[in-house]
Amino acid sequence: MKFLDQAKIFIRSGDGGNGSSSFRREKYIEYGGPDGGDGGRGGDVIVEAVDGLNTLIDYRYMQHFKADRGQNGMGRQKHGASAEDLVLKVPAGTQILEDDQETLIADLAKIGDRVVLAKGGNGGWGNLHYKSSINQSPERANKGLEGQEKYIWLRLKLIADAGLVGLPNAGKSTFLAAVSSANPKIAAYPFTTLHPNLGVVSLGPDTKFVLADIPGLIEGAADGAGLGTRFLGHVERCAALIHLVDGTEADVGRAYQTVRSELEAYGGDLAAKPEIVALNKIDALSGEEVALRRAELAKVVGRTVLAISGVSSAGVRGALGLLWREVAKARGIIAPDLDDVGLYGERDGEPKQGAWIP
Repeated sequence: MKFLDQAKIFIRSGDGGNGSSSFRREKYIEYGGPDGGDGGRGGDVIVEAVDGLNTLIDYRYMQHFKADRGQNGMGRQKHGASAEDLVLKVPAGTQILEDDQETLIADLAKIGDRVVLAKGGNGGWGNLHYKSSINQSPERANKGLEGQEKYIWLRLKLIADAGLVGLPNAGKSTFLAAVSSANPKIAAYPFTTLHPNLGVVSLGPDTKFVLADIPGLIEGAADGAGLGTRFLGHVERCAALIHLVDGTEADVGRAYQTVRSELEAYGGDLAAKPEIVALNKIDALSGEEVALRRAELAKVVGRTVLAISGVSSAGVRGALGLLWREVAKARGIIAPDLDDVGLYGERDGEPKQGAWIP
């Protein structure tokens, strides 16, 4: 299934059914009179977040959605049936915006959230409705009201506990494949990942969280360079970020600062999220090179960084433990003010044993 995180669609609710202008005419019935029924109500257009979806691909090839109109009223006091509502199903985390792509209509953050986007038109009254003591044979009947129509944008922001960021070819997809059952595309060239990937990380029977791999940022992404910052919206809901820096880069400090600058330029409080920084691909470096690159990166970051390898899995479990710690704080599983001082050891950047395993 292809990934699609935004779509523009047209919606229209159903028109109301027309009221009937009818008179009772039956043999042997001395007094007739009006008996036209009311029209039925048109269907609403509703958007609902459901389980089992993680893309908006259903709205790629079908963009026009119209609810049915209500049935017309009929004689013998028969009221028209109201039309069924049209329910559009979307993944949890979908935002609905006006045609200007800025005005937020609704944010369906969890499964079961729903919103009525266009209300169906009311049915028209039949002439029976207008019968009174001074007007016993009215011929008046109303037409049903028209439904509402508009263009809207659907924008998906994935529901993930943690986000994986870094420059292109930093090893993010390899890391995700190593820690979960996800199968992202992996190749030795930049921009291999063209859309976000999700993986469920398990550190134990009761310790699981969702990790999102976000396509690589490059310098100038905030201004549209490369893939731009289109996919950064998927980490806005994350509790924490893990920032991978390619250990084979000539300037690891600049590589880190490039991504941080784009996060700050994007906004959305991404730069303020808890961040775990890891020097990746240490399997391709000697011990001296790892120590040197790690020290260079730590000087820029301002704190100790981890040293890991998605290929050999060195240091990976320790990084996941610290990442889970931040997720658990956001979930309220552990105290949010728990002191992090002293969590890091000095051997390959591993956290101290017992200080991080849930």
